[in-house]
Amino acid sequence: MPFAQLKDRALISVSGPDAEHFLQNILTTDLDALGPGQAKPGALLSPQGKILFDFLISRVGDNGFQLECRADIVDDFIRRLMLYRLRARADIAKRDQALVTVSWGDDSTVSFSDSTALADTRFRDVAVRRAYGGEAKDGGDPSAWQMLRIGNGIAESGSDYQLGDAFPHDVLLDETGGVGFKKGCYVGQEVVSRMQHRGTARRRVLIASADSPLPAAGTELTVAGRPVGTLGSVDGRTGLAIARIDRVKAAIDAGEAVMAGEVPVTLAIPGWAKFAFPQDAISAEEA
Repeated sequence: MPFAQLKDRALISVSGPDAEHFLQNILTTDLDALGPGQAKPGALLSPQGKILFDFLISRVGDNGFQLECRADIVDDFIRRLMLYRLRARADIAKRDQALVTVSWGDDSTVSFSDSTALADTRFRDVAVRRAYGGEAKDGGDPSAWQMLRIGNGIAESGSDYQLGDAFPHDVLLDETGGVGFKKGCYVGQEVVSRMQHRGTARRRVLIASADSPLPAAGTELTVAGRPVGTLGSVDGRTGLAIARIDRVKAAIDAGEAVMAGEVPVTLAIPGWAKFAFPQDAISAEEA
C-alpha cells in the first residue's frame, strides 16, 4: 500500500465533559454523524461564513477529539478555540507527537504499525487512511499523495485557497461531509445555510487538465481576458482550480477557451460530486 508522511501537519486535542457540546456549537462538522474510526473534514468560520481554519476531526475515547490541521496555523487555531471556550469544561492543547501518515489503495489494511488508523471520509473512490504518531519512515511518496488528492478533487487551504477567502461551498465541504445542515447553530451558519437553500454557490473546486504542463499554483484562469478562477495544487498537466462554474459554463457554451496563463485548460467536475454546471449560464458581464 502506498503511503506518505506529512511533515506540515499538527494535532490539537480537545477533551473533557463539555468537549463535544463546545465543538458542536462552533464548528461546521456535525459531530452527531462522526463515528469511531473516522476523520471528517470541517471548518471554523468567521461570522460572515468565510473559512478561518480547516481541519480533519476524529474521536478519541468517550469525551475527546483530535483536530488535524496545518502546522503553521495550529497556534492561531488554538487561540481562537480558547476564545470561544468561555466556561465550557474542555481542555485544549497541542499534541507533541504530531506525525501524520496517510496510506491509500484498495487494501484497507494499514501497512504501518498504528492499528488505530482512521478513514479519511473526504475520499469516495479510494480507501484513504490516516494514522497519528508512530515512527518516522523514509517519507513514503508525497508526490503520489498530491496526485491522489488532485485526482479526487480534494482541496486544502494553503495549497488551493487562502484562509479567510473562501466559503465552505467553494471548497466542497458541503459535499465531503464537512458541513452539517441538520445540526443547530454554529459560527457563520446563517450564511452557509442561505447559500445551500438558495443554491447560490457559484465558486467550486474543479479538476484542471491540459496538453502541456500547467503553470504554478495561484495562476489566474481567464476567458477572453476575464477572470474566472485560480489554479491551486498542480502536478504536471493536472491540477485543482477554484472557479466560477457559471462563467466556465458560459465559456463552454460559447466555444471560448479557458486559459491558465498561456496554457489552454479543460475544467471538469470531480466524478463523485453532486453539483453540476448551471443549465442556463449567465455571461461574465451579467454576473
